[in-house]
Amino acid sequence: MRIAELAERSGVSAASIKWYVSEGLLPAGERTGYNQTDYDDDHLARLRLIRSLVEVGGLSVAAAKDVLSAADDPDHPFGNTLGIAQASLPRVAVPPSQESLRRVADVARRQGWTVHDGNPGLVAAAVVLDRYLALGRDDLAAVLPAYARAAEVVAEADIDTISKKLDAGPATAAQTVVVGTVLGDALLAGLRRMAQESESVRRFHPGSPS
Repeated sequence: MRIAELAERSGVSAASIKWYVSEGLLPAGERTGYNQTDYDDDHLARLRLIRSLVEVGGLSVAAAKDVLSAADDPDHPFGNTLGIAQASLPRVAVPPSQESLRRVADVARRQGWTVHDGNPGLVAAAVVLDRYLALGRDDLAAVLPAYARAAEVVAEADIDTISKKLDAGPATAAQTVVVGTVLGDALLAGLRRMAQESESVRRFHPGSPS
């Protein structure tokens, strides 16, 4: 297909397609003549993946390039792909306090987790605790253990999904890590909002029609 058709089917402008190629996110098409390039369904699938990471997952183009490069490299250590996917997610600008870092680490330790000091989730959670304190709502930090237990259930589902893809080859498993980690955050946020409504109705308005 020509670039105009690829743009129409993918929802990505021709200019953006050319930019993704130049930035190394999208493989170049096949040159078929002067000023003519053909693209195939693999390019279409790749563009849909890029759009998902950038538009839904909130990644920068540079971050999307990093995680896709890791997913594409069959020699890249599989275990590191998860770390790269996590590190690609939007980060907080203000470093957390040591006290909040300690509180989050203590909860992880009580859960029996094995977590590296550089895990971005540690910093992200600690920053939230600092915000609670700054707002005079340190009481909200009481949910931390319950959230940790819920996160563990989600993590088990994540790793189960990845494990089932290992037989399909490292590329498929790596892409599952990338897509599941980046888009999974958005999915979890959506489901949380639905569950909040349901729990609110159950507790405060039992018998209300849905």
